[in-house]
Amino acid sequence: MLDRESWARLRRLTQWLDQFKDCFGRRAQAVSLRQYVEGLLGDSARKSMSAMLERVSEPTSYQAFQHFITHAPWDAEVLWRRLRHVTPERTGILILDETSFPKSGPHSVGVARQYCGAVGKVANCQVAVTAALWTGQRAWPMGAGLYLPEAWTGDPARRTAAQVPTAVRFQEKWRLALTLVRQTRAAGVTVTAVVADAEYGDNHVVRQTLHRLGLPYALGVSPTLTVFLGTPTLRIDRTLPRPRNRREGWPDQDAVTVRALSDALPARAWRRVTWRNGTNAPWEADFVARRVTPATDWRHRRLAPEVWLLCERGLGPTGRRRHYLVALPASASLPRIVRLAHQRWAIEQHYQDLKSELGLDHFEGRTYPGWQHHLVISAITHAYLQTERRRPRAGPPLTFPQARALVQEIFTGLLLVSRPQYMRWMNDAERRFHQLRM
Repeated sequence: MLDRESWARLRRLTQWLDQFKDCFGRRAQAVSLRQYVEGLLGDSARKSMSAMLERVSEPTSYQAFQHFITHAPWDAEVLWRRLRHVTPERTGILILDETSFPKSGPHSVGVARQYCGAVGKVANCQVAVTAALWTGQRAWPMGAGLYLPEAWTGDPARRTAAQVPTAVRFQEKWRLALTLVRQTRAAGVTVTAVVADAEYGDNHVVRQTLHRLGLPYALGVSPTLTVFLGTPTLRIDRTLPRPRNRREGWPDQDAVTVRALSDALPARAWRRVTWRNGTNAPWEADFVARRVTPATDWRHRRLAPEVWLLCERGLGPTGRRRHYLVALPASASLPRIVRLAHQRWAIEQHYQDLKSELGLDHFEGRTYPGWQHHLVISAITHAYLQTERRRPRAGPPLTFPQARALVQEIFTGLLLVSRPQYMRWMNDAERRFHQLRM
């Protein structure tokens, strides 16, 4: 029998999932939602549909279970909108990033030879662009979009086989990311800043959009990105012909790469800064921050806003260099700039929780709807466990694996109650084990 707290936790899960019931056209689909969540929270090492179904306390047929994910006509984006609206924590830093799913064959939707972060090199994989709201204690999934290379969007046969909707067109990763920013803000979430790596920091449209939205940011940039020191003056020499692309003048200084700028800084310019990522041990490195203007935009007859260039140098003679553009006021202190630039660490823990605890990367289906369905239900399950971690309790806060383990025990107990033969098998195995030891 389950104890009182286990029943209370099970009731809270039911109440959480009830918020999504009206996102489905049929009652059977809402029932399948609970079964799929139960499977994700179960004890199967591999979250394939067959393995999950074996551990569901009240299973349906495998065909019905598979149909719910791969073919049922419910809209994953409707569930994402509901999830963004019911997420209990509403203020934080939005982390934009991407996660990859290695694949062995060419048929899974969106799979291609591309950089795969999971293996650290170019490989056969799918890539998803994601957004997570980081509150300083917990990360909450805000949305995800599958990156479809042009080889997929432009191939009618592939689109048909993978059931890619006609409305889905090729979009660069940075466009997918900006869509997630807009969707998060449209849900009433207060985004205090945006952080991302150089995939997005090198893109001037991303930076322009964040400036236009009035959002502070800390974006990694490549060492080859060019900047002006401070804000240059646009000059016009009226004695010379005015080229068509320079009608508004041109800067009174030459642009330099951020690596060249940081290399030219004297040793006395660098300062040692210590920071902490969550409850982890403190980190430290040497930093310099200088006000700069990205050089990309002046060619378009305007100057970009002035921002901070943060240069990081790891300790030791071969310390790794990193560079960031940080949109904070000119009065911001160096420790504040460093802290914002290093908030992106939380996304790695977020992905680890989704993959190691909930099997985000275990989906074996090949269709676009199936991939979208699996991802949004994984996010809903993740958010439920985060709500459990928010509950007050004696002792230190629950880690994500601890929260999942508590819920997993509930479903294991329900499974044993619903399938008494499992208990007989366990008792027989235990008895034989003791006999062998005697």
